[in-house]
Amino acid sequence: MPEMMKAVVKAHKGSGFEIRQIPVPNIGPDEVLVKVGAASICGTDLHIYNWDEWAAGRVNPPIVVGHEICGEVVDRGSVVTYPEIGDFVSLESHVICNTCSFCRTGLGHLCENTSLIGVERDGGFAEYIAIPAQNAWPNPPDLPLEIAVLQENFGNAVHTAFAVDLRAKKVLVTGCGPVGLMTIAVARAIGARAIYATDISPYRIDFASRMGADLALHATEDQVIELIFEATDGEGVDVLLEMSGAPSAIDQGFTLLKPGGDAALLGVAPEPFTFDWNYHIVFKAAHVLGISGRKLWQTWYQARGLIRSGAVDLSPLVTHRFKLEEFDKAFETMASGDSGKVMLTP
Repeated sequence: MPEMMKAVVKAHKGSGFEIRQIPVPNIGPDEVLVKVGAASICGTDLHIYNWDEWAAGRVNPPIVVGHEICGEVVDRGSVVTYPEIGDFVSLESHVICNTCSFCRTGLGHLCENTSLIGVERDGGFAEYIAIPAQNAWPNPPDLPLEIAVLQENFGNAVHTAFAVDLRAKKVLVTGCGPVGLMTIAVARAIGARAIYATDISPYRIDFASRMGADLALHATEDQVIELIFEATDGEGVDVLLEMSGAPSAIDQGFTLLKPGGDAALLGVAPEPFTFDWNYHIVFKAAHVLGISGRKLWQTWYQARGLIRSGAVDLSPLVTHRFKLEEFDKAFETMASGDSGKVMLTP
């Protein structure tokens, strides 16, 4: 085992990252050491790269960034019996305490003591990462890197889509970033009657159609309200899956949601904004659910079933691949909107 490794580090407050040589992490008795095979960039990583208000209030440099990781278990602590050394794993990024009231009642994804890799503890844009064994999800050895590295992020899409009943429903997905695109595929697999999608990137609007959207529209250039009401015979949609966090998209989504409809909200707004509470929720008798992370570990089993059965094909999602040292170019590509998922390899 080498003593040093290369890693992408948030070295100081402010924009940008650095590539550094740092010690290979030590593992605790309940942890495994994973040799990273691939990592992918998430919107959270972009926040940290750009050092926006959220990142400045959450991240304490220096820290190794990155939380969407897959790789091989190469060492394990004294009390670990599973996974085995040599297993190919994907990582759950939320390290939970297992002792708070949420963890003890099956709500580990809401653990009040959660530590997120790449945010509160060292992440995986590196050659190695140490993580609790329970966070290492074994994969079939022949699962492609491009699928294995997406599973953590795919879990957000699965959690959102499974939060309400989509069967034979008309569904609107607002926001066609990678999670939104995966959510479209899950909605199609579940049996949605029709899927509508909106975004502001022409690239991702086209991508949404390829992932299974029946009608994909530009959120600001197309007459979204009129066109979706026309497509739904004036009824609107049964379900809103909000993945963008954009106030204008949220307003469009709730305008199109029919009375008594369901809304599952994963998108995070950049700041507080004005919202018509009475019209969009109270008078409409809407059912609204906030979505955070993945249910541990129910969502992982659901995601496994969708992937292994072939019900969802994630293979188109990774559109760009870079070496770890090319992280600046990788982040520029991800921020452009003209990409699916961007993958890094050590």
